[in-house]
Amino acid sequence: MLFVLFDSCWNPQPRLRTQHPPVPGIHNSGWVQSPAAHALEDPREYPRLRAYVEGVIGAFATDERILAWDLWNEPDNEGGTAYATTDARHKNLLVAALLPQVYAWARARNPRQPLTSGLWKNDWVARAALSAFEQMQVEQSDVLSLHNYSWPENFAQSIRWLQRFHRPILCTEYMARTVGSIFDLILPVAKRLRVAAISRGLVQGKTQTNLPWDSWQHPHIGHEPPVWLHDIFRADGTPYRTREVELIRALAPAR
Repeated sequence: MLFVLFDSCWNPQPRLRTQHPPVPGIHNSGWVQSPAAHALEDPREYPRLRAYVEGVIGAFATDERILAWDLWNEPDNEGGTAYATTDARHKNLLVAALLPQVYAWARARNPRQPLTSGLWKNDWVARAALSAFEQMQVEQSDVLSLHNYSWPENFAQSIRWLQRFHRPILCTEYMARTVGSIFDLILPVAKRLRVAAISRGLVQGKTQTNLPWDSWQHPHIGHEPPVWLHDIFRADGTPYRTREVELIRALAPAR
């Protein structure tokens, strides 16, 4: 298990108990951020966030079933246009100040597992320099993690650029069929470069991650997209592409 404690993506207004149901035909329409926008904007909420971090990590700090702690998913993701009017004001400045505290809270519980927070923009590959935010993530992380939904050439370039830091590397999001990131092309590269690769979706379900990102503009209601974005199995357990399942089994044999 790779636990993710906080997340800057999608709906910034989660609520207690049952969340709203998925919006038909739209990718990831039920996903919620943590902390909520109002909590991120209010320092009086931070002791509660600290108790959450310390409580969860403290409870599982020596659990061998946990691979690592991904403390904040895409922390400098400002949410795009889907929730532009409800996201936290000055969100990235708030997260940039809070994330180092989250690392400190986590380390205070002395977890046996490494800490990380994934890089995801990949523009540092072209300009050969991390932003101040990304530099902070690298400095604070025990192992490096990244998201990459690009062609295998860009994937390999990203990995080689991060290898200069001489730390284990986890690709915690990849595989988007519509933009050229597919198992057939990426997994052999990842294995050759000794990088862990975690696919975004497993089974078609209520996250609706088999639908493309642009379903926010063009919902797929009553019909499948021509090509699935994520997910490996249909809801009934049959593979979306049998060849993909065969490849995964061949490259990642059971231990």
